[in-house]
Amino acid sequence: MSQQREQLASRLGFILMTAGCAIGLGNIWRFPFIVGKNGGVFFVLLYFLCLALMGFPILLMELSLGRAGRAVLPGSIRNLKNPDSKAKWEIPAYVFFAGNMILLMFYSVLTGWLLSYMGNFMVGNENVMEKTFFTDLLESPGEQILYLAASLIITFLICIGGVQKTIEKSIKFMMIGLLALLLILLVKANLLPNAFNGVKFFLKPDWQNFIGNHPWQTIYDAMTQSFFTLSLGIGSIAICGSYTSKNKSLIAEGRWIICLDTFVAVCAGFIIFPACFAFNVQPDAGPTLIFITLPQVFKSMSLSYFWGALFFLFLFVAALSTLVAVFENLVAFGIDEYHWSRKKSNTVFGVLLSILSLPCVFGFNIWQKFQPLKEGSTILDLEDFIVSQNLLPLGALYITIFCTSKLGWGKENCLAEINTGDGPKLAKWVLPYMKYVLPAIIFGIWITGIITYFR
Repeated sequence: MSQQREQLASRLGFILMTAGCAIGLGNIWRFPFIVGKNGGVFFVLLYFLCLALMGFPILLMELSLGRAGRAVLPGSIRNLKNPDSKAKWEIPAYVFFAGNMILLMFYSVLTGWLLSYMGNFMVGNENVMEKTFFTDLLESPGEQILYLAASLIITFLICIGGVQKTIEKSIKFMMIGLLALLLILLVKANLLPNAFNGVKFFLKPDWQNFIGNHPWQTIYDAMTQSFFTLSLGIGSIAICGSYTSKNKSLIAEGRWIICLDTFVAVCAGFIIFPACFAFNVQPDAGPTLIFITLPQVFKSMSLSYFWGALFFLFLFVAALSTLVAVFENLVAFGIDEYHWSRKKSNTVFGVLLSILSLPCVFGFNIWQKFQPLKEGSTILDLEDFIVSQNLLPLGALYITIFCTSKLGWGKENCLAEINTGDGPKLAKWVLPYMKYVLPAIIFGIWITGIITYFR
């Protein structure tokens, strides 16, 4: 028997939940680095252009799928497809939807790392500011599992209470807290000595780095960042759309979501680079920056444990908001597809995720000899490659084709859903671009990413 679908209680809850799904570690360490590497403010302007031409229309289509279909991605596809079409549109949807589970299999481990650092800064463990702390953490499966379990338990407790009762309230609290922490760290970082040099590195108009040495790589970085920052293609955004009302047009809602996502990314640059330059630390990318370089920066600051704890609390909240939003997609899948109770679905997927997250943990210690992609790669790299390099772009391509094809949902139906409600409307002249140009761009990004990765 079909269950009545839960709904978010407020527009703010929908915007913050969707933004929470999009905002994550990619905003905080990847965006600042590629801006500094690719020409500063020139790259920021190019990124904004790519966000408007690529990220925004795909975001609108995925939100419209969820809001019109009132289900997770496979269910929405099944509910909205052209009844005269014999194509099995929902079959690929299950494949792309599986990306939610694969994403959480390593994202939950990363969240556990952040929790470990936050906890050790809070208790004043002096080892947390040493280079060896991160290596020791990776080599200890027991310690990783402990913090992984703590992160997942928090996630399960939030999701088991329901959309309005606990998820919406928790997301609101986390996102408002995230923005407050962001502003505190922003002020502190820019009051450090020599901080202005970090700001210049971040935003200095550097034409040579922007276009002189590697123009295609710069354009590719801007396109991929604008695309991947919103976590489009696996239905994690569609589920947010399925919980909202039709009172506001999706153009109005989408603008808020993209603005929040971009605001966090830009502010992160104004935090990380001034801190690095204030203490003569060369900025780097990836886990090295977050887990090795910055803890040593805090070592040189007054109230080092306080600021370290605050910074990793900021990172943990950003990661946890994504963890909750994406895990809710899995819970909703059990409710929609199998008509399970929320408690049963939460338990089944909670146990399954706990088990499936272990290979990522073991890939850094007892299974470290298994290097699945190339020499030096780990199980985390494999899982990230499957999601980021394949399921996200191909899923977005699939959603774009389904939403604009007569054999799928149809571009007129998609446009009508996007424009339903009060607020600005999407013009009809955009439809040919969405149907013909956008799929070509997405496919180009995917194939270029594959070639670049293995080169």
